[in-house]
Amino acid sequence: MELALPPKVTDRAFARLAEIGADTEGHALRVAVEGGGCSGFQYEIKLDAPSDDDLVLEKDGQKVVVDSVSLPFLENAVIDFTEELIGARFVIDNPNATSSCGCGTSFSM
Repeated sequence: MELALPPKVTDRAFARLAEIGADTEGHALRVAVEGGGCSGFQYEIKLDAPSDDDLVLEKDGQKVVVDSVSLPFLENAVIDFTEELIGARFVIDNPNATSSCGCGTSFSM
């Protein structure tokens, strides 16, 4: 049985959290997986207060949290921040997703 690896957060994502001052109000970046979207599952990414059952990924005082239900869907995923012509956003590179939609927030497994 393989050991499940938690998602990784890039330095760029942690740096963006520091830029927006997420930690000043006790917030973390919450990454969750919910049913729905055009491909079956969708990501919810928002600033939120950490909960007791969250996995907390932390660097330089910045935190990214994942709830216990979403964690299996994000095994080995990479949480990053990207700036492109269409805008700047947090993105998830998820090796578990078998397909995704054009918007990048919905996927299937």
